[in-house]
Amino acid sequence: MKEIKNAIIGVIVLAITSVGGVMINKFVGGEEEDKSEVSTPAQPTVIVNIPQQEVKKDTVVKKVYVKPKPKLSETEKRKKKIDW
Repeated sequence: MKEIKNAIIGVIVLAITSVGGVMINKFVGGEEEDKSEVSTPAQPTVIVNIPQQEVKKDTVVKKVYVKPKPKLSETEKRKKKIDW
C-alpha cells in the first residue's frame, strides 16, 4: 500500500511541476521566435569523368631446378643388396 501511495504522490508532484513550468513560461518569457526558413540557392552539380585506368598484372615466373638422383655405382648397389 505504501508503494502505491508513493507512486500517486510522485505523479501529483510531476503534474504540479509541469503546470508551474508552463505558467512561468507564459508570464515571463512566452515570446515565440519567428521560425522562418532560410533557403540556400541550389548549387550546380559538378560531374567529374575519370577515365578507366589500365590494370597491369605482373606475373612472376620462378624456375625451380630439381637435381636428378645420382646413379649408384656397382659397389653401392651391392651394399644395398646385402641385408645385415
